[in-house]
Amino acid sequence: MSETINLRVNGRRCEVTTDMERSLLDVLREELDLTGTKYGCGEAQCGACTVLVDGVPTRACVTPVGAVADRELRTIEGLATGDELHPVQQAFLDADALQCGYCTSGMILAAVALLERNPRPTRAEISWIAAISGNVSSMVQPMP
Repeated sequence: MSETINLRVNGRRCEVTTDMERSLLDVLREELDLTGTKYGCGEAQCGACTVLVDGVPTRACVTPVGAVADRELRTIEGLATGDELHPVQQAFLDADALQCGYCTSGMILAAVALLERNPRPTRAEISWIAAISGNVSSMVQPMP
């Protein structure tokens, strides 16, 4: 049964009529046309669908949209300011850290969340496992 839900996405209010158990990922992509959040595994394992919910990295593929009503959602589309990329987006671009690009938005959002929690993280906190845990590329360990 469809209901109307109020969402706050990237600083703007959105009203969507949908099933409250529908995944947040589906609503973002199909109702709000925010396609930077990707469908990967559908099981919250790969991180391609990562968005920030109240600043916390959250897997949108398994999050019911009803669970995020009136909470602050940020997607990759909400990071840039006009034509100016967020510093983390720019750092990924400058370092050619995009790989195929499919899981990049999830990695960027995980990094943004880390830096918002701690603007001066230790080396351990920014390691592959600590900072980008659960994203596709974290399955591959960096070269020593």
